[in-house]
Amino acid sequence: MSVKEAKPNLSHAQVSELVERLFGLHATVSNIRALPSYDDQNFYVAPQEGGEFVLKVMNSTDSKNSTLLQLQSYAMTFLHQNGLPAQTALPTKDGELMSLEEIDCGFGTQKYLVRLLTYLPGTVVAKVPTSPQVLYEVGKLAARLDKVLNEMDHPNLNALQREGFIWNLSNVPLLEQYLHALDGKPVQKIVKSVIEQYKSEVVPNLSSFRKCINHGDFNDHNVLVEPDGPSNYKISGILDFGDMSQGYYIFELAITIMYMMIESPSPLDVGGPVLAGWESVIPLNETEREALYLLVLGRFCQSLVLAHYTVLQHPENEEYLMTTSKTGVRLLHQLWELGKQEVEKRWFQTAAQYSAQL
Repeated sequence: MSVKEAKPNLSHAQVSELVERLFGLHATVSNIRALPSYDDQNFYVAPQEGGEFVLKVMNSTDSKNSTLLQLQSYAMTFLHQNGLPAQTALPTKDGELMSLEEIDCGFGTQKYLVRLLTYLPGTVVAKVPTSPQVLYEVGKLAARLDKVLNEMDHPNLNALQREGFIWNLSNVPLLEQYLHALDGKPVQKIVKSVIEQYKSEVVPNLSSFRKCINHGDFNDHNVLVEPDGPSNYKISGILDFGDMSQGYYIFELAITIMYMMIESPSPLDVGGPVLAGWESVIPLNETEREALYLLVLGRFCQSLVLAHYTVLQHPENEEYLMTTSKTGVRLLHQLWELGKQEVEKRWFQTAAQYSAQL
């Protein structure tokens, strides 16, 4: 089955019917609106009974792995119970946190796992000025998130091993099979070089990184903020646990820095405050510090290669899929040309200066 055929394509009328049948809530089509999504389908729902929710319909491929999705729902509840602003799943009328539904989205009847999640208030970080204060808070929360996730106990935790999961930073070398998506583009040469350096400089040192459970997609569209005083913001929500997997603390930091650079008017100044926030919770060891630059580049490569590859499968979703690529190519070029020593010097010196001011 193609990626295109796996992605759900429900109408607002189908959403209205699902919400009423499964959850006993009544929402007219005018009280439902589509939300952005990479390969699933999300809808904002405001039922007549009150409250605000997100109906999340998983793609038919991921819907086959109910164990992993149950674990994601459990993790969100665990984080919420530990004071972090994560969504929680509402039970169906039968008391289940998800329901496997047979739906025809134009490719014949397929099975999709459906969940109704709480709607979190706020604005995505991508749409607010990324001041050092915001970036520090983002880095700090990313570290707290992984620290709490690592305390989670569940009989199916091994489902998070996800061997071969292409978005896990351990698997940067697997990008080689998708490099043809960049044929004819100058950035392909840099991506190939990053992959080679990753294999020689990161892979041998993985055992020196501290293990944890990663959220795995701590990006500027998955973190919500609300105003906190005249010029500051506080984080009000963490979204999308679909990329959660076993990994390393340093992976989450690298992912966070990379995505926070995307919308920033001063992308090279992002790493310092994010790093300072992170190290206020989890100071890095020497091997982790040494790997940070290449890991950030590795995430840029994952995002660029996989976005271009997915567009080949999903041309109708190009605008959303290429969000990061608009500036990602330019930033990867810039980081590569500046080099490891210069970039790290900027990040670590700025982090030390910012921490000293607190």
